[in-house]
Amino acid sequence: MNPAPIILSGCAPVPIAHYLKALGVLRLVAEQADPAAAGCWQRDTFVLRSALDRNALIDFFLHRYEPTPIVAPWNGGSGFYNKDNTKAIQALEAGASSRLRHYRQTISAARRAVTEAKLTEKPPRELKESLLLACRNELPEPALPWLDTAFVLTAGGAEYPPLLGTGGNDGRLEFTNNFMQRIVDVMQPADGAPTPASATWLKQSLFGELVPICRNKAPIGQFFPGAAGGVNGTSGFDADSAVNPWDYVLMLEGALLFAAASVKRLEAGLAGVLACPFCVRQTGVGYASAAGADEQSARAEMWLPLWERAATLPELAAVLGEGRAQIGHRAARNGVDFTRAVVTLGVDRGLSAFQRFGFQVRNGLAYFATPLGRVAVRRNARADLLTEADDWMARLRDKASPTAKQPPASVSRALRQLEDRILDLCKQNDAARLQAVLIALGQAERAVARSLRWTRETAFLRPLQGLSTRWLAEADTGSREFRLAAALASLTGDFGAAGWLPLRCHLEPVAMTRRGQFAWADAPANDVQWSAAPLPDILNAIFARRLVRAEQAGIGDCPDTARRPAGIADIAAFIVGETDDALLANLLWGMILIDWSADVESPPAPQACAPPALYALLKLCFLPTRVNADAIPLVPAIHRRAAAGDGAAASQLAVRRLRASGFSPALREIPLRGEVARRAAAALLFPLARCEWTKLRETVLRPEGLTRA
Repeated sequence: MNPAPIILSGCAPVPIAHYLKALGVLRLVAEQADPAAAGCWQRDTFVLRSALDRNALIDFFLHRYEPTPIVAPWNGGSGFYNKDNTKAIQALEAGASSRLRHYRQTISAARRAVTEAKLTEKPPRELKESLLLACRNELPEPALPWLDTAFVLTAGGAEYPPLLGTGGNDGRLEFTNNFMQRIVDVMQPADGAPTPASATWLKQSLFGELVPICRNKAPIGQFFPGAAGGVNGTSGFDADSAVNPWDYVLMLEGALLFAAASVKRLEAGLAGVLACPFCVRQTGVGYASAAGADEQSARAEMWLPLWERAATLPELAAVLGEGRAQIGHRAARNGVDFTRAVVTLGVDRGLSAFQRFGFQVRNGLAYFATPLGRVAVRRNARADLLTEADDWMARLRDKASPTAKQPPASVSRALRQLEDRILDLCKQNDAARLQAVLIALGQAERAVARSLRWTRETAFLRPLQGLSTRWLAEADTGSREFRLAAALASLTGDFGAAGWLPLRCHLEPVAMTRRGQFAWADAPANDVQWSAAPLPDILNAIFARRLVRAEQAGIGDCPDTARRPAGIADIAAFIVGETDDALLANLLWGMILIDWSADVESPPAPQACAPPALYALLKLCFLPTRVNADAIPLVPAIHRRAAAGDGAAASQLAVRRLRASGFSPALREIPLRGEVARRAAAALLFPLARCEWTKLRETVLRPEGLTRA
């Protein structure tokens, strides 16, 4: 019967040192004691399942554990040069313990490589790669896992995975020499026996026990920011680092599971690209201290997997070795991509969550592995819709990220806002989050349209278009603003020889191509009416422009039609100011990105609401041809009076126009002025369903005059 699972309370997903420590325990137990050992994460604690019980586990590390030979003769401070701290490396060389035999062989081979290179101090950059190659060829096999994790020799030169700094050091902190020092802290090189404090340190490291002696002043670097010491690290001005030697030893042992590789990525078009498991470029969004400057200084991001079902070492090694994170048919490139991959199941199955870390400059010029949040692995179908704008967003990030060359500030802000909203959607799957992404896409489109010279000549960005109508169903929160924005965005009209004029042409300088696609207009057009004015004024300007275009085309009536007509109840709410104009405007910019040619008309549900009298009277004078077989000639002055706030004059003109067309209005004028009249005029732009036109006539025409005399 196997012993009960061992709960390692000292191993947690955060900080990264404790995560790596858990992997180190599993790796060492599986390789040196119990090949069937397995482990998993439960409630942020690592659980080890093994033939070893608690006491046997402690005994294994104290008396039988053989350290992986970790050396870095290519680094200054590694112990191989005269100016280095050589106390630990000399102690290991002089020892006779069988537990350290591989270490002694590795140190001896490394010294031969240094001697053959005729080095007496840290090698200069031009000689460093030749020493790396020599170490790769000459160091014994037990050292190879360390070499594979510390560096990769690619066609473009040596590359260094971010987990171990630049080949095993971070600034002035050398990892391997510190590892040897910590080995000497926990075992005696002469005979391999544990030091007097080793058992106490081990229990605190594995089980989080409160013990009187648990730490020393040794550095730990980027792996455990809370224990690194420094300014403001305590109640005084400064603090020493506080490290448990076993924490450091097991941490580096666990890091060896993240062996990097040089792979050929077809999408990159490069001969060899460093591939570190679950490692992507830094994205400065999605966490409390997020800033664009992080992208310029950070080494990378790592997304460390968590799993709830016990996994053996070969199973875990397979997952980490592949490190798969896919967005559609391509690999994730940055933090936002990785978040999308997690929730669209573009990662390995069996994982429950990912802990996000960024290797960021946080302590002078030193790096910290900063925790940036956690994302659960669960299906999020709404996030799948992001693939429809994937190429456009990738191009935008390439040209407007903080590392790009002088992008417009407004575009960079829009990109940052968009990526924030994408992360929100990936963390919580609901219509409101997807709607926020749609709005952010619209604002990004608006930003690039306002910086048109940069967009066309530097970024080479086309107008974003072609989003599927699934966005309408998945992002619908049931608000009036959403329905009204959809109605406006679907508006178009056939202006004869001038062609079709979608509403989008009034928001940004685009034109329809022969293939029905949008492209940036070659020359400025008077059709663009969007401005910083209040929304009713903008809608009035757009409607006035469409009337001008109708007159220029020789069309006697309004040619507008729409895929998603608005309802009278929603229009009435707009007229009396019960809608959020800012939200409506933002939604409109998002809605114009949808491919409305693929949508079918969806009339609004019947609503028990009578239209406002002024609106009904005015709207009857601007009936679309396809709705009203007996078209009423256009009188733009009716709209102009109402848009100016003079509802009385506008209603008088409307009454005369209707009577001249054979109808019998039930009133002579509607004495409304000011904002209500302006909003009623702006509401004329909203398309109505055919079933709603009867309500207009019943509101302002005499019963005997519902049809033309």
